[in-house]
Amino acid sequence: MKYVSGFLSIIIALFSSTGAEDVFVYGQVGGTVTLPRLKWGSESVLVQWYFGTDTKPLISRNAQGRETIDDQWKDRLSLSKTDFSLIINNIRLEDFKSFKCELKDFRPTQINTVTTFRLSHVSVQPVSPLLAGENLNLKCDIKEIFEGTQRRWLSPQKQDLNEDKRAKIGNDGSLTVMSVTGQDNGEWTCVVTYQDRVAYAITSVSVIDLIPAHSQPIYTSVSSLSPLRLPCLFPIPLPLSWSDSQEKVIQGGHWTFTPSAAAGSLTGVVQTLVNLSPGPPLAWVVNQERGLDVSALRRNDLNFTLSKKGVTEGDRGEYTCTVEFQRDYTLKRRMRVEVLQLISSPFPVAFVGQEVNLTCTLGQPLTSDLEVKWIPPRHSSLLPLGSSPHPAHLTIPEARDRDGGRWSCELWKNKTKLTSVVITLKIERVPMDVWLLVTICAAAVIFILLLVLTVILIRRHRQRVMMPRRGKRRICRCKDPKPKGFYRN
Repeated sequence: MKYVSGFLSIIIALFSSTGAEDVFVYGQVGGTVTLPRLKWGSESVLVQWYFGTDTKPLISRNAQGRETIDDQWKDRLSLSKTDFSLIINNIRLEDFKSFKCELKDFRPTQINTVTTFRLSHVSVQPVSPLLAGENLNLKCDIKEIFEGTQRRWLSPQKQDLNEDKRAKIGNDGSLTVMSVTGQDNGEWTCVVTYQDRVAYAITSVSVIDLIPAHSQPIYTSVSSLSPLRLPCLFPIPLPLSWSDSQEKVIQGGHWTFTPSAAAGSLTGVVQTLVNLSPGPPLAWVVNQERGLDVSALRRNDLNFTLSKKGVTEGDRGEYTCTVEFQRDYTLKRRMRVEVLQLISSPFPVAFVGQEVNLTCTLGQPLTSDLEVKWIPPRHSSLLPLGSSPHPAHLTIPEARDRDGGRWSCELWKNKTKLTSVVITLKIERVPMDVWLLVTICAAAVIFILLLVLTVILIRRHRQRVMMPRRGKRRICRCKDPKPKGFYRN
């Protein structure tokens, strides 16, 4: 029986030593790949990895856990802690050959197994920097395509491009993305699925784009202490060196302003605020009438941000920043500015007992998602104002002394305060000289009315006396009267 058992062990060892498998694995230059050691036998084995036809192991680990690595591969190879798979970092072009894994188990008898791995090249050709609005074209190339191999693409946000309406994916691994934006800047990934394994090929795409503009209007007020800031700049640091792409050099630019209907009579008339004349060097020409701060423009050719102090209702409208490149490429950012204004009637001084009207306005009716909140002086006669939303038009029926002071109107959207405007309302008593003038004027008016009335009465009386009597016969008294009365002539 003992001899039979020994004979069977020898047979198993012979079959095990001749068994071998070939496995294909995809990798990318500069990337990392794992060559999986097959699950077999005891973990207390001698593991040896070879490259190509070399007879000296690249890396080995004995049954006691001691590892040795070839000096030429020392910084790029390691073994997995769990199953001793080979991990290759920073893959080089010359690495795309065969790797061999040899396992030796000495218990209970010497059993050998050898697995050969074919490292195949997958790559994505890099593309030159793009301007926002251009099309992105990529292709995932595989040197050896096995049956059942599939390719798909992931965006820098790791979203599957099969669900992106801008993307067109070809059967040959090509990808076209229409009208890229700054969000497309980053690493694009080709995912290769094969033989229940996954490989990745990554390429970096640089998209030159201005930072996103405000999706909502910029709200400010005529009493704001902070300057109106209109951002238009490239992200810092830039995704590329400007010298890497000569056709992307800045050739000019400008800021324009289109007043809104609430800004006055110049509605729809496009005004040029700033011009960037082509260089070198680039030179800024500023419309000084607008009172713009262009310090950011002069400090950095990549920062086109404008700011303005002393905002007025005439600043309501749409602002457009345009940056021009060679080959007629342009980048634009549009933003709308809304200016909150508080109007008092009468203004600037109201008298005690007079009706005062306050209007908080953007120059046009507020949309349904906006509301105002009034903050009157602490001792105002209108307190409390009641719950929100407050009306945009507020009336003080009879102004009092305590209604004077700082009135504030805040503009809110949902639970966010957008801006506020402040006005100082003056409530004064009518001065004595005014009352004296009013009394004199009233007395004069009364005297004139009495005089006119007297003249009218006198004229009517005269007309009544002078008017002849109609419808009566004339009767006279005789010189020699007869007895008993009068006689007809």
